[in-house]
Amino acid sequence: MSLSARTVVMALWFLFLLAPCCTRAIPDDQVQARCDSHNFNNGKHFRSCIDLPVLDSFLHFSYVRETGVLEVAYRHTNIESSSWIAWGINPTRKGMLGAQTLMAYRNSTSGVMRAYTSSIKDYSPKLQEGPLSFRVTQLSAEYLNGEMTIFATIVLPSNTTVVNHLWQDGPLKEGDRLGMHAMSGDHLKSMATLDLLSGQVTATEAAKGDILLVKRIHGIVNAVCWGIFMPIGAMAARYMKTYKGLDPMWFYVHIVFQSTGYFVGLLGGLGTAIYMAKHTGMRATPHTVIGMFLFALGFLQILALKARPDKDHKYRKYWNWYHHTMGYIVIILSVYNIYKGLAILQPGSSWKIAYSSIIGVIGLFAAVMEILQFKTRWGGLWRKKSEDLKADQTVSTVV
Repeated sequence: MSLSARTVVMALWFLFLLAPCCTRAIPDDQVQARCDSHNFNNGKHFRSCIDLPVLDSFLHFSYVRETGVLEVAYRHTNIESSSWIAWGINPTRKGMLGAQTLMAYRNSTSGVMRAYTSSIKDYSPKLQEGPLSFRVTQLSAEYLNGEMTIFATIVLPSNTTVVNHLWQDGPLKEGDRLGMHAMSGDHLKSMATLDLLSGQVTATEAAKGDILLVKRIHGIVNAVCWGIFMPIGAMAARYMKTYKGLDPMWFYVHIVFQSTGYFVGLLGGLGTAIYMAKHTGMRATPHTVIGMFLFALGFLQILALKARPDKDHKYRKYWNWYHHTMGYIVIILSVYNIYKGLAILQPGSSWKIAYSSIIGVIGLFAAVMEILQFKTRWGGLWRKKSEDLKADQTVSTVV
């Protein structure tokens, strides 16, 4: 190897060893310096600046404790113009419910920024303009070079020192409608406790993933119990019953799957829903309403078993009609509500693909069994119609 080649190799090896030292994490004081060095085009200056832990966001503020006057500039970097941003204070609790927020987005037609206030009263807010629980003045917003900023002056109760604050971004849809923000990753961590005097930010416990874990458990339990066990239990009753050798096994399989689906769904699904309601507030959404309706229908099915007439009883056919109809309604609503839940949770496409594959296999199996048992199930009806037709022809001939 020539001298020049050896020199190049040694230089590359030296750079390789030096790289970890040069690429180590930037200290907090350097981040803070970069935050403080930002200059606003409107010439505003703030005493404090915090690099928020997620969503490429910064909070600049000046606070006077005696008067409660808080001047803020919430700055969100690396954001598309077709997005909305929000920053707010929750004066009553940690989290989203009850937050008093400053909203901003860029009009898709005129390109003019719009800033307004909105109070979050539920977990499916329309983010419409409305008054806050505290006074807000000098509210404005700007969008420059991929950065969207909200400016405002807020009047808090005097001697306030610590607040629960949160920040968020989401897509701007057609007609400048504010779309739902993502329900995973950093979008569930964008809340903290802010000390207005020291500038210290403490992550909120609810933002550390516990609620996300509970939501995933809620989704898995309900998908398995209501979206898989319930259809399997119904198919056991419908298709196994036609084989005499499987009587009364079909009944026990039916009861095991239906009972497991209901009671595990009740304990796991409703239990996690109550936990989420306690920590984040109950949402009166279609998903919640359908879920409660399903629990009620399931309970009525259990009560119906107590009132089941004997096989030869004259009312047995009416009971069968009721039981089967309610069962199919439960299955259809369960599958629909699972997809509603996936749309709310947004856990990733793999979850939806997995459940769609399972329910697709169950549906395919049901279709095959319907074809195989068509003659057995519906043949008697056709024979009865044929016999009635022949009888009518015979009577006509005699007459």
